[in-house]
Amino acid sequence: MKKVLHFAIVLFFAVSFTGNAQDLELTAKDTIVKSSWMVSLGINVVDDSGDEFGNLLDIEDGWNMVPFPSRISVGRYFKNGVGLEAIGTYNRYKEGKVIDNEINTEDIDYFGIDFRVSYDLNQILGETGFFDPYVGIGAGYTDANNEGRGTYNAVVGFRTWFSDHWGLDFNSTGKWAMSTENATNHIQHAVGVVYQFDIEKGLSQKGEEKLALWQELEKEQQRVQDSIAAKQRADEEARLLAERLEKEKEAARLAEAEKNKKESEQSRRTSIENELNALGNVYFALNSSYLTTRDKELLDKLVVILETTPSLELEISSHTDSRGTDKYNQWLSERRAKRTVDYIVDKGIASDRVEPSAFGETRLVNECGDGISCEEEKHQKNRRSEFVISQY
Repeated sequence: MKKVLHFAIVLFFAVSFTGNAQDLELTAKDTIVKSSWMVSLGINVVDDSGDEFGNLLDIEDGWNMVPFPSRISVGRYFKNGVGLEAIGTYNRYKEGKVIDNEINTEDIDYFGIDFRVSYDLNQILGETGFFDPYVGIGAGYTDANNEGRGTYNAVVGFRTWFSDHWGLDFNSTGKWAMSTENATNHIQHAVGVVYQFDIEKGLSQKGEEKLALWQELEKEQQRVQDSIAAKQRADEEARLLAERLEKEKEAARLAEAEKNKKESEQSRRTSIENELNALGNVYFALNSSYLTTRDKELLDKLVVILETTPSLELEISSHTDSRGTDKYNQWLSERRAKRTVDYIVDKGIASDRVEPSAFGETRLVNECGDGISCEEEKHQKNRRSEFVISQY
């Protein structure tokens, strides 16, 4: 009776809290984005008038911008509120604007690339709906007023979201030159369209409260049902025990069958691996990707294995010896992989069953690396195509 009364009290408060029992059901509104990738495209405004924190709204004389998208960024944002972002910007100091306390006499291009670490203030303030404020610090390189300089950066901004994926980003960044000689400090404002993807969502604070309350309701309801059904469970105990034993026997039988199946598959896989090992590798002449008669005979045998084992898929990895440049050897190994795979496909094997991969001189089988004098026989062992089971 006490358990029934407890459940009734919990249910009363739950309905009072939500106004309607159906409000306890979790919906999309109870979830928020916890982590994602973001890209944005927009415009930027540079204020380099010489007093970066004075006359902030001196648009007419101090703000510089171009009439087309001039800012792009990409960033990764994590569950703990930390974000890592790379930003590229372009602008143009206009003739007649105030630059470093002087009237600019000609149009001058502005380039900037910056990297920053940001922090989502919702981690402190609590979820604020569509309003998503943040702060950050970072560093970068800016070429402004024909003067390149490294900069320390500080940013404050906010994003406002129209959906899980689309929103607007507004921010202002202070940039302080690492070297003050002939390099000015300035402010850069930006606004852009932001798109986020690879989203991981989680419950909002309200959603977590609803989930906790719903779980409490379910627990209380289960306790009441368990109390009511106690006598029925006692009567059913013997029958359930017999059923459980029968199920355990069936499970043991299925487990034994599965074990035998896996052992059979492993035995067949081992047999195929032995067949592949017995074939050996395709070996190429120096600076060549052409297949010899011996190589084609070997590949014909490989085709037979693939035909008799339809579930077998292979990685064809090709390599070179250490002679030649890294770039050339990578290209040559790609040619060797392609010629090997093309020959197999021409014999009627589906192309999705033989995947080419090329490693250049990165996987030598002996000590014959760069600068090591070796006999040609040893170099030959590195100029090869190998067959590796990727799926069976």
